[in-house]
Amino acid sequence: MDAALETDVRLLAVLLEDILREQEGPWLAKLLSQVIACATRARSGSTEDAEVLRKLLGALDPGQALPLARAFSHYLALANMAEQHHRTRMARGRKRAGQRQSSLVDLLKVAMESGMSAEALHEAVTALRVELVMTAHPTQTMRRTLVQKHRRIASALARRDHPDLLPEEREATSEALKREILALWQTDELRRKRLTPLDEARAGLVLFDQILWDAVPQYVRELDRGLREVTGTGLPLSAAPVRFGSWMGGDRDGNPNVTAPVTERVCLLSRWEAAELYYQEIEYLHDELSMTRASPELLQQVDNSSEPYRALLKQVLGRLGATQRYCEQRLSAMPDTPADAGPEMRRSERAPRSIQHAKPYESSRELWEPLALCDRSLREVGAGAIADGRLTDLLRRVAAFGIAITRLDIRQESGAHARAVDAITRALDLGSYSEWDEPKRIEFLVQELRSKRPLLPRELPDDPVLVEALATMRACASQPPESLGAYVISMAHSASDVLAVHLLQRECGVSPPLRVVPLFETLDDLERAGQVIGSLLEVPWYREACGGEQEVMIGYSDSTKDAGRVAAAWALFRAQEDVVAQCKHAGVKPTLFHGRGGTIGRGGGPIYLAILSQPPGSVDGRLRVTIQGETIETLFGLTDLAVESLELYLNATLDATLHPPAGPTPAQRALMQRMARLAAAAYRRVVRSDSNFIPYFQAATPINELGRLNIGSRPAKRGGAGVALESLRAIPWIFAWTQTRLHLPAWLGTGEALTTLYEEGEEASVRELATKWPFFRSLLDLLEMVLSKADPDIAAYYDRVLVPDELRALGQELRASCRRTIAAIVRAKQADQLLDSDPELRRTLDLRNPYVDPLNVLQAELLQRARQSDDQRIWDALLVTVNGIAAGMRNTG
Repeated sequence: MDAALETDVRLLAVLLEDILREQEGPWLAKLLSQVIACATRARSGSTEDAEVLRKLLGALDPGQALPLARAFSHYLALANMAEQHHRTRMARGRKRAGQRQSSLVDLLKVAMESGMSAEALHEAVTALRVELVMTAHPTQTMRRTLVQKHRRIASALARRDHPDLLPEEREATSEALKREILALWQTDELRRKRLTPLDEARAGLVLFDQILWDAVPQYVRELDRGLREVTGTGLPLSAAPVRFGSWMGGDRDGNPNVTAPVTERVCLLSRWEAAELYYQEIEYLHDELSMTRASPELLQQVDNSSEPYRALLKQVLGRLGATQRYCEQRLSAMPDTPADAGPEMRRSERAPRSIQHAKPYESSRELWEPLALCDRSLREVGAGAIADGRLTDLLRRVAAFGIAITRLDIRQESGAHARAVDAITRALDLGSYSEWDEPKRIEFLVQELRSKRPLLPRELPDDPVLVEALATMRACASQPPESLGAYVISMAHSASDVLAVHLLQRECGVSPPLRVVPLFETLDDLERAGQVIGSLLEVPWYREACGGEQEVMIGYSDSTKDAGRVAAAWALFRAQEDVVAQCKHAGVKPTLFHGRGGTIGRGGGPIYLAILSQPPGSVDGRLRVTIQGETIETLFGLTDLAVESLELYLNATLDATLHPPAGPTPAQRALMQRMARLAAAAYRRVVRSDSNFIPYFQAATPINELGRLNIGSRPAKRGGAGVALESLRAIPWIFAWTQTRLHLPAWLGTGEALTTLYEEGEEASVRELATKWPFFRSLLDLLEMVLSKADPDIAAYYDRVLVPDELRALGQELRASCRRTIAAIVRAKQADQLLDSDPELRRTLDLRNPYVDPLNVLQAELLQRARQSDDQRIWDALLVTVNGIAAGMRNTG
């Protein structure tokens, strides 16, 4: 661990220990020290200390277990915060030293040296379209109030880095840190009620308000400087290389809490918050632009006002105020509006009296034009340096955030649309749409899409699926186009799934229609993705309607749950190849939308390597990707961290565009195909064919208890009683295995596949894949990382405490498989042990383990008690261990 990071972590630990002694008495600090010492010696191989640790923790009563669990949980969260701050410190240090990793300047210089012209490079950068889609999945266990306290702790740590601090100023930062840690200790870290979609949407807006609003213009300035340095021309003000989407309040797939009114409220809240942020910026700009010299164009616009810029900006303020009042009125008028559904109305009465009746903004173009006029005028009268300041940043924000900060995607499962159309055809006595084959469905849908008459009957059938589908479409129709993004169809299987959504949009007046994005998730659907897109693009009506562009989403979570990580990774790779080929054949430009999570089992991992390992031609200047759960805080929790993450996404997308990786050779492809089949078969033999697997999963992990953690608005499974793999959502499926440190979904099947290939004499070929093919190298690196966090001995303790005798043999088999997989990965990488090439991560994990291990032991003991008791103190302590282990593992979502 770096010395500066170690100093920060130690400081936070000492302050926490002081607070524990002050708040709880010396017993807790003494117990904490004793447990850490035992855990450290146990990690060094002392079986005696391991047993002492288990007996010690097993004997704690709830009154002792809860504060101990809280202490460990807070320590790990504080260590995470210190690591986040250290990442920003290291990034700034690299920039000062001119050692920026994967910098734009280096990329552009390499491209120019290879013969690319400055004009072509400028065009490639200007055309970049990266969209980061924030989603609210139940992996962010930490309450928002704690997240905000952690950000203040990071700010205090940053202040301590200033080299010119006076002794009393340094002491003041320590006091500020102690106050924040004390506030953490006295705050309930558990949510006492389940989140609503509105809660999730508000949390997303806080991210934009506190972090991204400043990070985006800061990053784009860096991008502009690099582009000027190499090509001689900067980034146009209207260019928006990075934009943002959201699923918070739009993702209704399996979530009955996301309804049409919820979607409408979220859109209005986003517009209101955007107007608030712009209002603040325009007020600052109004104070700054006091100049009297202006272009004839501007003077004419404001009737030769003596302060022309202020006169124009006063009009902008009036329209922003009108936008806020409009959103407030719409929110207040909605039936069954919760008391806390509206915004915090801080600005509604500030618009100048003379323009109280100004029109609300409906598009970013309306907001852009007066600001661009100010920019042109300043440059024309020789005040370009002033235009290059706050005004340029504001124009960049308008280009990136629009009038709603983020565009809301709508997501629904394909079966819901089919049932809605079926209800319509039955009501019209046309037969059952659900019983028609695919050609008949397409024929009917295209005929109706080409027709100018409405399809909906005057009296709609009382079908709840149809009613909600039409209500959702009408809610979309009531919003400005810029408030909405894509309409994503989960579990898409056929071309008719896409056409059905277009028809429902047409019937409800969604104009222009949302682009419709099929999401392919299971192994079978991924294998058929290219065929489905090919069929869709063969429909003449659709070829006209798509405007020469096609977006396709690929799902990492359900494919991994279906067939295991190796088979899913290969299926995702081939699906992208097939989709790109079909789009190229049809003359359509593809955009791949990656539904990644934080864990390896859900497509997580290092950004740059993940993007560069995609198939050739699948990026091509365009990328959409979900940022989910705790990954949002990991990548964007601090402004400097957010700038670095934006840089990674944009640079990797440009790198993959300018220097697409070579595809696999036929021999490499055949070997990967064989490996994927072996891995999928081994995975499914356990997960699908072993009748003991689901009972074992329920006994050995906290899957049944996670529902009480209130960590998301969505149910953990899609309907029905009990736990079944098909109905269980991928997130709790992976999260539960992360808690027990087995991390099974990330590696199961891999060791068996590699071992079989080694036995068949293919070890040299596997090693060659690992060194020469970015896709496979990335896959192995990710598996190595997650396996380094696995601990079969910890998982064995869960079995010892929780699993009935008749199921324990399966646990032994799984742990043996985990160890075989570790050995197989080490062989493939030609290493002596895991993380040989990353000693810093190895050191970090070694330092964390004595703090995470006790939480695992305590969790197993508490799970046993919770399953026999409804004592709230036991449940609170159990749920705190869930938070703590999630903090310790980091990649939980």
